[in-house]
Amino acid sequence: MKCPFCDDLEDKVVDSRMAKEGQVIRRRRECLSCKRRYTTYERVEESLPMVVKKDGRRESFDRLKILSGITKACEKRPISVSTIEAVTDRIEKRIQEMGETELSSSAVGEEVMKELHNLDQVAYVRFASVYREFKDIDQFMDELKVLARERREK
Repeated sequence: MKCPFCDDLEDKVVDSRMAKEGQVIRRRRECLSCKRRYTTYERVEESLPMVVKKDGRRESFDRLKILSGITKACEKRPISVSTIEAVTDRIEKRIQEMGETELSSSAVGEEVMKELHNLDQVAYVRFASVYREFKDIDQFMDELKVLARERREK
């Protein structure tokens, strides 16, 4: 493992622990060159589908893109980092369980929308406005009306 401070490749593992209910291993490492410590996380690499973008390009599934999008949508909302991580984990797991080799970016976006709809309506509308590319205030208002109707029905 390359030291993030001095780029040396020699280190020793000082401590290992399971995290996220055994899904991840957290390791504390110490660089043998500069003696500084840092943390790494290991997770099983599972086969995830290629994501087919709207323009036809294909790229590898990237969990960090989902995490980043959700984090931006939840900015300044009372939602913890651990909750955002858990939501991202659920989305990634559902996508893995689909067993597809390719998946449209819109299918990934819909999974994110489902989670945000249940988590926080403001975050949901923020994400929807970017994801669905609202062109004007009318589209935005239509989405808010749907949310308001659902809320009244509950």
